[in-house]
Amino acid sequence: MPTFQSRFKETQRRVPIDEHNCSVQFDESKCKNCTLCRRTCANTQTVMDYYNLESTGDMPICVHCGQCAAVCPFGAITEVSDLDKVKAAIKDPDKIVMFQTAPAVRVGLGEAFGMEPGAFVQGKMVGALRALGADYVFDTDFGADMTIMEEAMELLHRLQSEEIPIPQFTSCCPAWVEFLETFYPDLIPHLSSTKSPISIMSAAMKTWFVKNNNLDPKKVVIVDVAPCTAKKAEIRRPELNASADFWNIPELRDTDISITTRELAQWIQEEGLDFTGIADSDFDKVFGESTGGGRIFGNSGGVMEAAIRTAYYFFTGRKAPDDFIPFEPVRGLDGVKKASVVFGHFVIHVAAISGLGNARKFLDELIAAEDFENYSFIEVMACPGGCIGGGGQPKVKLPQVKKVQQARMDSLYQSDVDATYKASWENPEIQDLYKQFLGEPLSERAEMMLHTYFTDRSDDLGEMKNLTPETNPSSTRFKPHTNNAV
Repeated sequence: MPTFQSRFKETQRRVPIDEHNCSVQFDESKCKNCTLCRRTCANTQTVMDYYNLESTGDMPICVHCGQCAAVCPFGAITEVSDLDKVKAAIKDPDKIVMFQTAPAVRVGLGEAFGMEPGAFVQGKMVGALRALGADYVFDTDFGADMTIMEEAMELLHRLQSEEIPIPQFTSCCPAWVEFLETFYPDLIPHLSSTKSPISIMSAAMKTWFVKNNNLDPKKVVIVDVAPCTAKKAEIRRPELNASADFWNIPELRDTDISITTRELAQWIQEEGLDFTGIADSDFDKVFGESTGGGRIFGNSGGVMEAAIRTAYYFFTGRKAPDDFIPFEPVRGLDGVKKASVVFGHFVIHVAAISGLGNARKFLDELIAAEDFENYSFIEVMACPGGCIGGGGQPKVKLPQVKKVQQARMDSLYQSDVDATYKASWENPEIQDLYKQFLGEPLSERAEMMLHTYFTDRSDDLGEMKNLTPETNPSSTRFKPHTNNAV
């Protein structure tokens, strides 16, 4: 029997990345074998060492979180650039290019231009996109408000049903979803069926907005700007094509291209734009209004807090009390945050988790203790700190990571303080969208447009499922790097 020989070199010191990976890529000539990427993938994210290349047919398991790229100090691992696709669409006079920008981008982008960490550059970001040729610029925060409308109502249904299991897991983070589909497929029924804010937003843009503005859906190109490399994988999921069903045009995708914060910064620099001197611009109306709940989605605990604000209204018919805003127990950079919430006669236990290693430990402890139903709602984000620490954000030197993440987080919470409306259900544009198009949360049309399904990917692990580093013959144990551990 021949000895297995992997095509990947030095896997005891670096992460194997397949050449067809749609999110991250590897340039061996730049690699110094510093082990940071491996430590991050194996320890912080607990992906590498939890599979075996021989068992997977020499195909690396990747959940596309991009944390390996975030920590690489030599530029050996980077996101796969899709800027050429965006530029080609803008140059095509037959195309209508619409952008949407995620919450965390506006508190990270300025760092690429020498601004202080956490600088809130929403106006300049929108102005830059218009200068680069955007036909429309919309706010993904509006999509976050739509996500909460569906997710909060779904939670209410779960709590009142004996057939739908609790706890409900958030499904906003595509890397977390792929992690669960791969390593914990039995828990798929616990995932909220609500799409991520970007996926929801794109579906609404390419259906309702296109229809109301008499546009040709075949000419529309939707580009999301995200702090996330996993969005590049998410937009390729075959089920995210509600616009194709709506228009009966099979080839349509809801989101056509995804670029990271770093890619947008690179594009601005390549075009020679003076970012700090760009005049502020506003998002296009319709999908331009957002609530504080939508704005804090980029923070670990932000989805949970936004959901609590709207779920309270759905449960009681009253606005959330002042002590729910801010909801301090789920704020901050801790990897696991737990709280109890009182909704009238309901008392529910919730948790907000960031970092997949923290998620693995939390799930394993719950499963071992058979204590699953003690929790009603659990938010998980793959990246430490949440989207503000996403794999596509401007890079930060390791000693400064926590300080920078805190500054970005504080900036999003300040935008919540400044918001006119705090809870997603209060957004007047959300109310209009439901009245004119969706009906009500969990309606038949809302289910078609705003909800999705998930796939058991555990077969990707091959015969050696349920590996631990201790049982994996190919693993090499590293202690977590002090400045990178969650």
